[in-house]
This record gives sequence, C-alpha cells and structure tokens, in this order.
Amino acid sequence: MMFSTKAEYGVRVMVALAQRAAQSPAGEEPVVPLAEIAERDGLPLAYLEHLVARLRKAGLIDSRRGSRGGYILARAPGEITMAEVVEALEGSIAPIECISLGSDGSVVCSRESGGAGGLVGTESKVCPTKLLWTRVRFAIVSTLMETTLADLLAGVAGAAGERPVPTAQLPLAPSTPAPPPAARQSPGGGATTSSRTPKQSIASTA
Repeated sequence: MMFSTKAEYGVRVMVALAQRAAQSPAGEEPVVPLAEIAERDGLPLAYLEHLVARLRKAGLIDSRRGSRGGYILARAPGEITMAEVVEALEGSIAPIECISLGSDGSVVCSRESGGAGGLVGTESKVCPTKLLWTRVRFAIVSTLMETTLADLLAGVAGAAGERPVPTAQLPLAPSTPAPPPAARQSPGGGATTSSRTPKQSIASTA
C-alpha cells in the first residue's frame, strides 16, 4: 500500500508545529500561520487547509484567530502518535482493499465466504493469503502506534546536530486534558496497556 499526500503533508505540518513549540520562549504560545508552513515547504496552501481541518477535528491541533493567528499542537508531542495522525488524515489503514477491521476488532477479508463482495451462497471458503496481510497490517499499525511526534522531532534535531528539547518542556494549547491510557491488541491476541492514545481501528482508505 502507499500512503497519499494527505499523510505526507499532514505529518509535515505536525512536525512544523512541534518545531515551533520547541523554539518558542517560555510563556509564549507557539502559534504557526499555515501560510508560513506552505511557503517554507513549498506546499499548496488550499490543500493544507483541508488537512488541518481533519487534524483539528481529531483533536490533534487547535486554531487561533486574529492577525497573529494560526495553529498549535493540542497535546504534547510525546502524547501524539503517528497512528492518530495518519488515521485522521487517511482514514482506516489496510495493506490491500479486501482487508478491513471488523466491529469486534478482528481482521476481515471480503473475499471469504459471506463477506462483502465474497462468495455468498457458496461453500465456506477461507482466504489463503489472509494471514500474510493480517501480519502486514499489524506491522504497519504497530510502527505507527510506537512512533510519536516527539520521535520525529528528535530525529530532525539529531540530523541537524541539535540537542532535542525534552517534550515535557514544550508549550501546548492550554486547558487540554491528558488522554487516558488505551488498550491495544498484542500479536498473541492479549490486550496490553499503552500510555499513548492511538485509536483501535487504523487502516487505509486512501
């Protein structure tokens, strides 16, 4: 599968907001005008406006109005996973079109008997490649869940030879409640508890 420019540009916007937060003096709200990001990275402003609307709806960023308005992270970079960001931008994630996540959290193949577009009314049939694509999906989702915006920020700082700012010191939008821990599925089927807040169903619709 390939992620679209929605994920590519949206993640770049999130990194830009995190960088501004790291560079802003204490007590100063690190608001970034979207036009500034578009000009700096050579991205289409109208397209970015569409993406930040999705990020704001997902509770990942906040907006500020006025002549000095723009956008700011709604939570600390270490509390924002790439799973949340990609899901907000792309929708559910799956390695191929026939794979999706069922209401009970299980991976469903539409080509199996009784599935949407499957062999309805015929003898029971199991998809021979379902195990492969289930593992591929798990690997993608796990990587996104385990990677935070703070990780990306540290990577940028390391490449530039800078000393990363501890994420606990970064300013963020005020009055934003910290998200509760969420349970996620382990490879063996058991539930584990994470301090991050990725959503359970993450797949691709792009």
